[in-house]
Amino acid sequence: MDPVVLIALFAFLFLATHVGISSGAVRPHLIAALGEQPYRGLYSLVSFATFVPLAFEFGYHKHAGAMLWNLRGVEPVRWLAWALMLAAVVLFVAGMMNPSPASIGAPSSSSNARGILKLTRHPGFVAFGIFGFAHMLMNGWAGDLIFFGSFPALAILGGLHQDRRKIAEIGEPYRRLVAETSFFPGLAILAGRQRWTSNDTPWRAIGIGAALTVALVAVHPMLFGGRPLG
Repeated sequence: MDPVVLIALFAFLFLATHVGISSGAVRPHLIAALGEQPYRGLYSLVSFATFVPLAFEFGYHKHAGAMLWNLRGVEPVRWLAWALMLAAVVLFVAGMMNPSPASIGAPSSSSNARGILKLTRHPGFVAFGIFGFAHMLMNGWAGDLIFFGSFPALAILGGLHQDRRKIAEIGEPYRRLVAETSFFPGLAILAGRQRWTSNDTPWRAIGIGAALTVALVAVHPMLFGGRPLG
């Protein structure tokens, strides 16, 4: 089978199972049958079992299919990609330090935005989306675009799905959080629904994220191939 088709198939399975198992039609029945913790284990197992074939197929067939664009030699775009990667790593670290109320296992009573959540209520998902978009800029082949495009797709579908689920579970407190924050970074601040202060700046996450980004640049050729610095 054509590598691009296989990558697309595994990407679809990864996204479909990721959202399907956590859907309102499936999740309550699985929790009732298995319990909360076994359900989380099953969810992680299925995610792992669908992502590994996707990553494996892409790893063996990088740059498969037609090239739709080639921006690697465009210096401003290359710098934009790295700025996006830095933002993605910082957002991911900040989200780990200050988990979203929408995340799995978050207390149902936790519905106040603070810190990075004023910027986006889904820092983890947004980080994955930015990661994928940055790599799509640098990899214009059809197979690459499908693989890296699955990350923004997961971010959007996952964020919307978690919002609906949390509104159903928590009700008005989370509905108010959705109204006062944004999925797209900074939109609630620009709209005046949130006010960013110096106390909200995640300095530790910025420092750790910057160090991790430098480390990723250094190990990228050994672990993932390619030369990000050109």
